[in-house]
Amino acid sequence: MPEHEIKNCQRCGKTFECKVGNVTHCQCYEVKMTYEETQKMRQEFDDCLCAACMLDLQIKYRKEEMEKKQGI
Repeated sequence: MPEHEIKNCQRCGKTFECKVGNVTHCQCYEVKMTYEETQKMRQEFDDCLCAACMLDLQIKYRKEEMEKKQGI
């Protein structure tokens, strides 16, 4: 498996470098998602997303969870 590869975000189409061989240096490493958030994302997408989309989804998931707890 290569140390890195150029991918297109499955959500927005943006090109980014995926560092699967060195995940701590990958652009996605900065987005700290919970296990539940990661599972939701994997249900919607089957490949890598750019960090911006991951952050956007994290905000969306957390907003949905907050609304659910508040009964909205």
